[in-house]
Amino acid sequence: MLYFADEKFLLLLFLLPVLPLLYALSLRLRSRRMSKLGNPAEVQQLMPHYSRAKGWVRLILADLAVGMIALGLARPQIGAKLAERETKGAEIMICLDVSNSMLAEDYSPNRLERAKLAISRLVDRLRDDRIGLIVFAGKSFVQLPVTTDYVSAKMFLGSIGTDSVPVQGTAIGDAILTAVKSFSSQSEKSRAIIVITDGENHEDDPVAAARQAAEAGVKVYTIGVGSAQGQPVPMGGELLKDRNGNIVVTKLDESTLRKIAQAGGGAYVHAGGEEFGLNPVIDDLRRLEAEHFKSIVFEEYDEQFMYFLGVALALLVIAFLIGDRRAKRRLFE
Repeated sequence: MLYFADEKFLLLLFLLPVLPLLYALSLRLRSRRMSKLGNPAEVQQLMPHYSRAKGWVRLILADLAVGMIALGLARPQIGAKLAERETKGAEIMICLDVSNSMLAEDYSPNRLERAKLAISRLVDRLRDDRIGLIVFAGKSFVQLPVTTDYVSAKMFLGSIGTDSVPVQGTAIGDAILTAVKSFSSQSEKSRAIIVITDGENHEDDPVAAARQAAEAGVKVYTIGVGSAQGQPVPMGGELLKDRNGNIVVTKLDESTLRKIAQAGGGAYVHAGGEEFGLNPVIDDLRRLEAEHFKSIVFEEYDEQFMYFLGVALALLVIAFLIGDRRAKRRLFE
């Protein structure tokens, strides 16, 4: 599989159609200047050995050379082999609430988008830790299995919305139990669950689920999203209303989230500040014992840039050797 280590240089490929256009424009301007000297046909007879076609040949060769240089600077590589790599870190499963109440705007732009931004920044801070992502509302689903592929993690994160789970509600307990089953390691000292939710309208027993997770050696942390006074929920340009036509106000249930964290042997943090409350949790996670993981990866990429630059050099040499004079003999007469 071909891989480019410096993809930004591929932008130089946009120059390829520009060069012929500039050359054609220069030829047109030259023809206009020559027409001022006299009849173009008579002026052409004064230069019987001049070959206009060779100019285009040189241009095409130079254009191809620019393309080869762009590809060479982008450093094309080929994975030479599959290798087993061992890393050391913790496993973290993030359970993100995607119920409609997460659309409340007591954070900018709303609770859900602000939580996604904080998770993205968390991923940027990870090194060898493995991370997984679970979304939940009335039910929970594994959005991303535990992985060290942080690029994929951020890609999946960007696609999350309140429509990611069709069943509305806040099944925190189900999300915790789903996370416990989703770890790849069975170590009792390197696994943790981070639940990001407003904690409102929970439909199961999240405290019992957190206690069950702790018995399995998994710490459960909770991050409370929202405010005690509550906020209405924007839906389709209007405010969400209940069956009686009253505006729904969603409030943070800190009491439940504290109980979940206590039962899970973790800690509760109210989301706030630029880091959304994740920093204290991450600092605590750093104290977890690192687990050794093995994964199969492509290793020892073979650099291919020298071949592209070599072709570019050859094209430039050929272009330089092509003159402006017509050939004295034609191949076919």
